[in-house]
Amino acid sequence: MRVLGSTVLALEAIMLLLAIPVALTVSRSQSTTMVVVVFVGLAILCILALGAVARPQGPAVGWVLQALVIATGFLVPVMFVLGAVFALLWFAAVRLGTRADRARHAPR
Repeated sequence: MRVLGSTVLALEAIMLLLAIPVALTVSRSQSTTMVVVVFVGLAILCILALGAVARPQGPAVGWVLQALVIATGFLVPVMFVLGAVFALLWFAAVRLGTRADRARHAPR
């Protein structure tokens, strides 16, 4: 879970930062300051969540972040799709990462 979850969150943070210019171009109705604060704030939360991935509350923290990223679709509609893609990646990271951790710690 540690490696896969960390990878998803790190890539999600990069995606959020790279989405700022697109969000500013597409969302004419929202203030630019709000868009930048939301996207940078979520990217920072993703980076901070990297430390929680290996802890028992890690998957829950990741799911909250996935919901928040999907909610940015109300600012920029394409974020509904990107958020759903990253939620699927998070699901795979939790599911496969947990299996990999169990297999790694299983007696041989």
